[in-house]
Amino acid sequence: MSKKIEHTVIVGGSSGIGLATARKLLGPGMKVTITGRNPEKLESASHSLGGAAEMAAFDAARPEEVRRFFGDLGPFDHLVLAASGGKGLGPFETLDLADIGGGVDEKVRPQLSCLQAALPTLDKNGSVTFISAVSAQLSAPGVAGIAAVNGMLLTVAPILAVELKPLRVNVVAPGVIDTPWWDFLPEEQRQAIFADYAGKTPVGRIGRAEDVASAIAFLVSNGFMTGQVLTCDGGLRFAA
Repeated sequence: MSKKIEHTVIVGGSSGIGLATARKLLGPGMKVTITGRNPEKLESASHSLGGAAEMAAFDAARPEEVRRFFGDLGPFDHLVLAASGGKGLGPFETLDLADIGGGVDEKVRPQLSCLQAALPTLDKNGSVTFISAVSAQLSAPGVAGIAAVNGMLLTVAPILAVELKPLRVNVVAPGVIDTPWWDFLPEEQRQAIFADYAGKTPVGRIGRAEDVASAIAFLVSNGFMTGQVLTCDGGLRFAA
């Protein structure tokens, strides 16, 4: 009897951690669908995967588009929520507190919205993996706002693991990772930040998208992991 082909949907799979996760999961026994807002970026991502992944363009911040996508998708096994955002960085004294709400709107709400819409067709013996960030675990100046945003996902995962059982619900908290998330900074400034964090991190380097993809793949494949926060930061939280 042939083994069932499992289907993973990666929301935010057109670049960075989401794309690296698609590359990690693709193979015998696994079907992958990547999603994103930008059709051109999705096409490029699909090409980089050799056309092996399916793709769908929709905006995870628009509930009606989310409901339409999952309503048309049909049954699937695993959901990886890599929708990201960057609002909330900066010293608390001058932080625009509206940026915390903006961070919720661009990251937390889309991830929760996708999970909610997926529940009718997501295999109850499958998994969901939120992508948060190590900022929620750092006692470091300048991250209070973005930590508040990412901390919501750390908090909700174990609650949902119990409420939605036997569906497995976990969260990965990446550290400083070299991905397009940092493209808002000029190259020279970005490299200086990377060098600074590499010096602070016990493993002596910043992370790669592939590092986080390996952590996500572990949670997807391990049927005895639920309600967990898997921090993939090279030990940064111990040294920052």
